[in-house]
Amino acid sequence: MTTKSQKAQLFKHCIEAASAVHVECAEILSTKDRHAQATIARTSLAGCGPALVGLLSRQANIVQSIYQNNPQTVSNAEIPSWQQKYDLALKRLEDIASIAYSKFYAYLFKDLPVCWRQLYTDARILKFCLVLLKSPYIAQHELDGGLSNDTPDCLDELIKTLDLTLILAGAAGEQRGRRWIDKALELLHIIWLADSNCQNIDGGSEADDDRPAKRAKFVGINSIPNMHDVHTAGATFSTEEPFTPRVIHPIRKSEALSIEEFQTYVDRPHDSRLGPEPLILHNALSEWPALSTHPWNQPSYLLSQTFGGRRLVPVEIGRSYVDEGWGQKLITFGEFLREYIDPTSLAGAETFTNPVRNSDGDKKGYENKPSLENSQDTPPPKPTAYLAQHQLFTQLPSLRNDILIPDYCYTSPPTHPTDACIDQPELDEPLLNAWFGPPGTISPLHNDPYHNILTQIVGRKYVRLYSPLETPQLAARGKENGVEMGNTSMLDIGVLEGWDEAPALSHREDDDEEGGAEEREDNEEGSENATMSEEAIGAFKAVPFVDCILEPGDALYIPIGWWHYVRGLSVSFSVSFWWN
Repeated sequence: MTTKSQKAQLFKHCIEAASAVHVECAEILSTKDRHAQATIARTSLAGCGPALVGLLSRQANIVQSIYQNNPQTVSNAEIPSWQQKYDLALKRLEDIASIAYSKFYAYLFKDLPVCWRQLYTDARILKFCLVLLKSPYIAQHELDGGLSNDTPDCLDELIKTLDLTLILAGAAGEQRGRRWIDKALELLHIIWLADSNCQNIDGGSEADDDRPAKRAKFVGINSIPNMHDVHTAGATFSTEEPFTPRVIHPIRKSEALSIEEFQTYVDRPHDSRLGPEPLILHNALSEWPALSTHPWNQPSYLLSQTFGGRRLVPVEIGRSYVDEGWGQKLITFGEFLREYIDPTSLAGAETFTNPVRNSDGDKKGYENKPSLENSQDTPPPKPTAYLAQHQLFTQLPSLRNDILIPDYCYTSPPTHPTDACIDQPELDEPLLNAWFGPPGTISPLHNDPYHNILTQIVGRKYVRLYSPLETPQLAARGKENGVEMGNTSMLDIGVLEGWDEAPALSHREDDDEEGGAEEREDNEEGSENATMSEEAIGAFKAVPFVDCILEPGDALYIPIGWWHYVRGLSVSFSVSFWWN
């Protein structure tokens, strides 16, 4: 299959999307029967109202006409008219997306009517189709001379448009939605790789795998001159560990079990009151490409799967999600690697990593601490950023192909040992989440409503676990700002063990005004670690626990209800599999 063929496919894919949106809107607007209207409104764009549906329909018609226009019938004099249509349609699509997104704030996401998510999705899909016309990534368009504007930001805008749809709206819509976006990104990725001399599409690979080869030359978001050398040299993430806790009560270990052996393990616990206990399974991931042929510990491979780092990802900013000042933001994957993960591992592509340099010209990585002599000139250290509990594999299907769901997730585990209310309805498939961050990332002490297989792919993590029988001793939180936090402890393991300083509380400057003192008291109540007596700390340290350090290739079974604290020791990439 040639690049030209894939450009033609992408061109056709866009025409079909514009046509489908126009047809769907026309059907909604032509429906007169009230009962039929009510039925349609529950499942489609109709719930957004005829004005918005009509506006979207007109933009879809413009996009379709621009794509389908016959080059023989367009004169040079007509091109400015088409440019005006293009610009106006682009503006109207931004308006539609903005209106739809404003509705996201009016509901909890779980209660948000699907019609607003689909309206946002369709508006973004049509915008993608328009922006694509100004790119080199489709077959030459008849209006290329008037519309084409091959700017360096074009690819960034294409990817941002669809990633926002995936992350913010969940790519809603049965006819288009996620399936359309996944196919568009897949085709665009193959074309981009070929245009960047990353992959010989015409070379007739012996394998059926269309994903990029290990060797790659990228043109990244900061004009990477040649990533080929980085990848073939095997540049990997740093394995440095700024701090490594001592394992005190090791978790039981075993070589990888068969599915029958694992079922026996969970069926026959040593303590029937407690149920099965945590277990480390060595070499359980030996067949995963992520640890071999598609190595996740090599930044160049991850960049090859994210358009040179252009894909957007949501990251948590701050030491822990229970700390004051914790937040979230969307950044490109490349920025995440360069600014937060490990810029030193990208030294072979300095125009991409753009490392910060100190006054001596040395690169400054995450582990460098500011000098006291230059404290006035040195910016404060960057906060920790963590790509945590994100459904990355829904957004990046190519990475999903690098891992396998452990067979253990298809066993029948027991229910919660102490509280049946925590048990959840049976899942059809395991829930997968990605956990990727620099040293020092923390998941505070908490428990989950599912059994969990936590797999370690890159780097090392310290994990400490407390049994459900110890729940009364672990100071579970309650509702905080309307959010149920009962599965998370108020106890900060890192602070109590002396590994971390107590996080500073953020007080408003107007604390002396009405409401300020009450807010301060609430904050202080939520920071029990800073005020716990030595007796209370001693009592907590007497609570039994088990702990371990997970190595690449390990899988840790965490039974339902077990409290666990997780700390990244080095650059670390893990995947969790929840099942019941």
